Amino acid sequence: MSKENTWNTQRIDWIDQAKGFGIILVVYGHNFPSIEDYIYSFHMPLFFLLAGIFHPKKSNFQVIKKRVQQILIPYFLWSFLLFIFWFFIGRKFGESSLLDLSPLKNFIGIFFSQGDTTYMNWGIPMWFLPSLFLTFLIFYWIQKIKNSILKIILCLTCITIGFILPKVFNVYFFWSFDVSLVGLTFYAFGFYTKKIILQKSQKKEYLLILFFLIVHSILSFLIVQKVDMYRSIYGNASLFIINAISGVLFWLLLIKNFNKFTFLSFFGKNTIPILALQIRAMTFIKLMILLFFGTKIFNFNEFEKVVSSLFQLALIYPIIILINKYAPQLNGKTKKI
Repeated sequence: MSKENTWNTQRIDWIDQAKGFGIILVVYGHNFPSIEDYIYSFHMPLFFLLAGIFHPKKSNFQVIKKRVQQILIPYFLWSFLLFIFWFFIGRKFGESSLLDLSPLKNFIGIFFSQGDTTYMNWGIPMWFLPSLFLTFLIFYWIQKIKNSILKIILCLTCITIGFILPKVFNVYFFWSFDVSLVGLTFYAFGFYTKKIILQKSQKKEYLLILFFLIVHSILSFLIVQKVDMYRSIYGNASLFIINAISGVLFWLLLIKNFNKFTFLSFFGKNTIPILALQIRAMTFIKLMILLFFGTKIFNFNEFEKVVSSLFQLALIYPIIILINKYAPQLNGKTKKI
């Protein structure tokens, strides 16, 4: 088996650590910390780039089938489960009960996978899975083109369209199509630089880490507008791309060269259940606080937001164990772990 194929079939521990770091940032970011803007500047590009690294070399139906199994099947399974919970329980309590929400629109939201609280009040974070699948599919077809220059031109055209679409049309796009095109920036970057990123260097890459840290820090200071890929908010597109890539590479190289954050690997192998259940875990914590302390207004300080994030992960942990044992399809797998 070639090294190329090995990268696509075997897990790399530091990559799992990087995914774990990313999903923890997602959880923490949804708790609205003071560093929310910083987290949003690169955490979704991180997942697009990592997916691009493992884009398969072969182009056949089996490749698409595998991605459907890994991404779309768990998306729809979770979406139906979350919608059922929301329909019977979730929409009747908390902030959702104060909104005039349509069950029909939220059911449609399962298939449309966009529309903010109007269509996805049952689980907004799930938008990312169909969007990532679309990015994979777009890049899959681009890779079928033989001419390398034409591939690059088509990639750049798609990315440009992705940035332009939300400025021209003030609408929600199916499966966050515009975001998928923007995500192609990082997906393609991951694919074309994977040999460099994955190679085992004889020397520690501290100078590169320092370089990307400096670039990322300067740009993070200069960029004042919050990035939100879900809502197609990027500010200056060029600065966003450079800052996101430098931020992703800084954290990837840091984790790769130290490779000591093994506790993150578990979360990195179970990103989908965490993505699906994190908001529900947050709701459960607020419900417990309400029942035991009578508090209805949740203005958590920074420390409490960290603690709340950790509790959310702790609540999800045993559920992940059960999912992997009895329902691995919810985690994009076919075999029980």
